[in-house]
Amino acid sequence: MGNGAREQSDVTTDESGTPHGDVDFVVVDVETTGTGAIRGDRVTEVAAVHVKNGVVTPAFASLVNPQRPIPWFISDLTGIDDAMVRDAPTFADIAGELAAHLAGRVFVAHNAAFDWGFLDAEFGRVAAVGAGVFKTLVPSRLCTVRLARRLLQHLPRRNLDAVCAHYGIGNDGRHRAAGDAVATAQVLVKLLADADRANLRSLESLTRYAAVRRPKRRGTPSWTEGADGA
Repeated sequence: MGNGAREQSDVTTDESGTPHGDVDFVVVDVETTGTGAIRGDRVTEVAAVHVKNGVVTPAFASLVNPQRPIPWFISDLTGIDDAMVRDAPTFADIAGELAAHLAGRVFVAHNAAFDWGFLDAEFGRVAAVGAGVFKTLVPSRLCTVRLARRLLQHLPRRNLDAVCAHYGIGNDGRHRAAGDAVATAQVLVKLLADADRANLRSLESLTRYAAVRRPKRRGTPSWTEGADGA
């Protein structure tokens, strides 16, 4: 039995669920002052991209004044410094417009827990009710890192750079919200195409599949498209 067949053997399909081609996804990326939303780090830039039935539509992007200094090493990574955000809107200023792009869509990000956690904290500040309000706005999420770990187990790494390289996706704005959100949206489209080939055709089965941790396997599955369409 070939590797592709082995990969498909542990897939649990749910054809009675929602076909993922009918799902409204919103792919999000945030840049921040650090890695700890619960420690008070803040968003410095956010972007949202709509995806439905393979169509990628950039919807929102803005710098954000984090109302605190940006550490030098973050500026070195992202190119976003205090001067760039000094006159930018605060998160409260953009919250309403951003919420309109998020509401009712399945939230997607590459390492979704990170972006979700920061937006949960930011919307909690705006609503003055604490963390958790974000879940009422966007009740469902899908992580492209987790999905790549299952569908692309042959890759040694599944960070955004590695997955983009696998699929031949360029990114002229790495470590900027708009560039990374568009690249992640394109990755999502490719992952969904591979999911179809692996008999994962509903959102429900896809979500369950992404949530299961499996040991890494060697060899390229026969159904993944890859950069060369192989």
